[in-house]
Amino acid sequence: MPEKWTGDIIGKMHANRVSHASLAKQLGCTKAYVSMVLNGTRRPAGAEQKFNEALDAILQKQAGYPQHSTP
Repeated sequence: MPEKWTGDIIGKMHANRVSHASLAKQLGCTKAYVSMVLNGTRRPAGAEQKFNEALDAILQKQAGYPQHSTP
């Protein structure tokens, strides 16, 4: 069963019209891997933070804001 954070990500993606392909490109992985993580098939360590950061970066680009670098 998928974790709650994956549902939050999917909802945010849907509301902002972000595709699995866009998220995969931002993460540097395949669409299939993104789907496996979001569906709960794969549960890699640190995935929640990585997926949230990647989605936030996409949304910043869409809004026209500059990206912030993380230390």
